[in-house]
Amino acid sequence: RGYLDNITAIGPRTVGSPENEVLAVNYLLEQIRGIQRESTDAHKISVDIQRPTGSFSIDFLGGFTSYYANITNVVVKLEPRNGAEHAVLSNCHFDSVPNTPGASDDAVSCAVMLEILNTLSKSSESLQHAVIFLFNGAEENILQASHGFITQHEWAKSIRAFINLEAAGVGGKELVFQTGPENPWLVQAYVVAAKHPFASVVAQEIFQSGIIPADTDFRIYRDFGNVPGIDLAFIENGYIYHTEYDTSDRILTDSIQRAGDNILAVLKYLATSEKLAKSFEYRHGNVVFFDILGLFVLAYPARVGTIMNYITAAIAFFYLSKKVLHPKPRAVHNVKKLLTASSLTLTSWVCALVAVLTVAMFVSIIGRALSWYTHFYVSVSLYGTAAAAKLILVHMLAKKFFYKNVNEQYLGDVFFDASLMIWSVALAVMTQMGLCSAFICTLWVAFPLLTKLMIHKEFSQKGATIKFIVMYMLGMFVPYLYMLYLSWTVFEMFTPVMGRSGSEIPPDMVLAGFIVIFTMILSSYFINFIYLVKSTKTTLVTLTTVFVVTLILVCSGIFFPYSSDAANPKPKRVFLQHTSRRFHDLDGNVVKSDSGIWINGFDYNGISHITPHVPEINDTIRSPCEEQAPFCGLPWILPVHFMFRKNWYLPAPEILPRSPIQFKFLSKKLMPSNSVRLSFEVSGPSHMSLYVRPRAGSALSRWSLGNGTPVASLGGDYFVFYSRGLQAAPWHFWVELTAPEEHSDGIVSIAIAAHYFFGEDQKSPQLNALLERFPKWIFSSGWSCTYDLFIF
Repeated sequence: RGYLDNITAIGPRTVGSPENEVLAVNYLLEQIRGIQRESTDAHKISVDIQRPTGSFSIDFLGGFTSYYANITNVVVKLEPRNGAEHAVLSNCHFDSVPNTPGASDDAVSCAVMLEILNTLSKSSESLQHAVIFLFNGAEENILQASHGFITQHEWAKSIRAFINLEAAGVGGKELVFQTGPENPWLVQAYVVAAKHPFASVVAQEIFQSGIIPADTDFRIYRDFGNVPGIDLAFIENGYIYHTEYDTSDRILTDSIQRAGDNILAVLKYLATSEKLAKSFEYRHGNVVFFDILGLFVLAYPARVGTIMNYITAAIAFFYLSKKVLHPKPRAVHNVKKLLTASSLTLTSWVCALVAVLTVAMFVSIIGRALSWYTHFYVSVSLYGTAAAAKLILVHMLAKKFFYKNVNEQYLGDVFFDASLMIWSVALAVMTQMGLCSAFICTLWVAFPLLTKLMIHKEFSQKGATIKFIVMYMLGMFVPYLYMLYLSWTVFEMFTPVMGRSGSEIPPDMVLAGFIVIFTMILSSYFINFIYLVKSTKTTLVTLTTVFVVTLILVCSGIFFPYSSDAANPKPKRVFLQHTSRRFHDLDGNVVKSDSGIWINGFDYNGISHITPHVPEINDTIRSPCEEQAPFCGLPWILPVHFMFRKNWYLPAPEILPRSPIQFKFLSKKLMPSNSVRLSFEVSGPSHMSLYVRPRAGSALSRWSLGNGTPVASLGGDYFVFYSRGLQAAPWHFWVELTAPEEHSDGIVSIAIAAHYFFGEDQKSPQLNALLERFPKWIFSSGWSCTYDLFIF
């Protein structure tokens, strides 16, 4: 805990700031040298400060190219006295996003790593392999320091596996949400060694689908180092992740202890494993893994899972076909009844989804989105009750009008089989798609089928007896318990993400969709009870009443989305940039200039809740798009323009940074390939964004960045993210364009934005004055920047 308190006491550690490049680095070195002095003779500890420069392209967010210069890594190697050929890497990052202390993301991981280094160094037991601890100083700049390490550091060649320590929330359990690629032995290592396992292949498939706007160093080690690994992150309380509230006092000592126990055990296991030395030989197939209530992890090769899934589906289809096709004279009738029941079940699901999404759309349109953000129960009593009521209503109507005089027991039986058939088809389809998450369908086929076979006689007796209900519930206990546990994990991760997912995706639609899916899954084997019991009117009336009352309360605005509660804040995130813009023509003359505070609300509600407190921030100041300029002529720090189409620009006085950007056009050269090479030199603050748009008829063919092939962002413009540590040389780069013979209006538009994230240029008096007027339930991150557009 002392390590964590001391790192966060330094304050926000933005790349390029003295806090990150000097104070945090000096603190880490001081602790490491202290550990070095007290280590036993069994080990040798080497320390290296790396300051790499490089660039790479990545298809994260809108897709962009990253350039870094003189950023900082602190690298420690603990190895046996006689040295070691192979190593396992443990990675954390000590930098933070601007304006936050970054306790969970990721100071706590660095504190845990220091403690593990201390523990291992004092052990008299010699390890078989080396353990490399990378305290990386530029992760928040979109994974730059890990790229500098894995592509340039001499120790990187010896790494055979890694553990990446991250955060998407503050404290709680740390979830293993990515492993591999392939290498099932790594998951086995975690299964065997971790003392308090918490892992989910479902989280892996959700994360790798790209629907969460985040990425980790795992990707760099996998894609640029070809090294397999384990990615784990704290996921609790994501509401305060990347805010001023991410302080060390909010992380419980239990969380730190638990993470330390797990990571130490897994690192020790890997550092003494025979498999680490030959990790490439064990790269065969994916692995299905999931923990059972945090007690232990089940893991097995995906190919074994595929066989199990197909066998389970085949048994279910055999059971259904045997039942439906006997006796033969009634086979066609039975098939029709089963298909009708399946169609009705699917129809009820579609109706529930449409009805609930309609409610979510209505709530979003009237400006009541995120009413559940601080009060999660509101989403359940609004969307959960609507979904359940709609499902019951469809089947109640079917029972009353379509199955008027049909035996209740027969209907209960048919609808059970219909659910079984739907799950069996889903199991076969998901397995065919290669999804490891198909194991969930296996649970929903195997356990209900066993239950049905065990209480087959009870099914056929008149009335749903107590004995039948008890046996039925016991048989369904495992899939239902697991599904509730999984849904808790999914909502724990996803609900806070909705507060930072941009202005374009209605969060109520997303959350309502999730709730309907879980309602459909959890109700699938209870639909038959609608046909077995005499009446479901009371249930339907209760659900409808709860829904109507909640909807009225939501529409009235009683559930305010945000909270400034000191113990449990759930703030609204707003980014403000005091910007001065200059647009130049082909001759270098300024043809247009303006200054203002550019405002981005990070959620769907935009600024509607801010206007009552700061009246001048309203929809009359919506930012117009400068069509002739790349990225609408706005100083994006990252290419997230597609997530934030609604933003605001409040006129303000011009800013004059004490350290202004210097942008120099060096030369123009005709290349043998008939292209034109333009060379530039830039010097400025630690963070800059470069935007390139070839003009009509021109095309950007090559540049000196990444692998030499330009990668366009969404929308067709090119985006380069630049950052540097201390004392970096001026940035030199060139671009090559193929251009038409006649280009009187230039061949390329190039804009450069300089972002002042710390120091004397960070906040203007006007920006500070505006930030002070914001209510307490807002977390506002503000800085100054300049934007210059040139035509060449």
